[in-house]
Amino acid sequence: MDIILDTHAVIWFFEGDKRLSKTALDAIYNLDNNIYVSIASVWEMAIKLSTGKLEFEGGIERFIETIYKNEFVLLDISPAHIVNIIKLPFVHHDPFDRMLIAQASAENMTVMTVDENVLKYDINTIW
Repeated sequence: MDIILDTHAVIWFFEGDKRLSKTALDAIYNLDNNIYVSIASVWEMAIKLSTGKLEFEGGIERFIETIYKNEFVLLDISPAHIVNIIKLPFVHHDPFDRMLIAQASAENMTVMTVDENVLKYDINTIW
């Protein structure tokens, strides 16, 4: 299964946060699954770090390094992903989450999220 992690899911995984469900952890550790992190999540992290809304030990550099260290795939934004955003109903207003949903839809991925607004879209989710 191809799974794209919502920003909170990847942060919680890296920090060992107990809010990450057992189902989510099992999916991440399952070697049959491919785990993706959107470049949109990295961008969101950078903004939150720069405004002081979030702290991550080692900053954005360590966040990116940890993505690769855990053998997650960093997913770039493609024109197909951008076109897909236009097709999405305007249920979720967060631009980073909308990109994640568009990417998941275009690439037939499952989104790992606890975000109730993401769950309202016609995509596969896991938590």
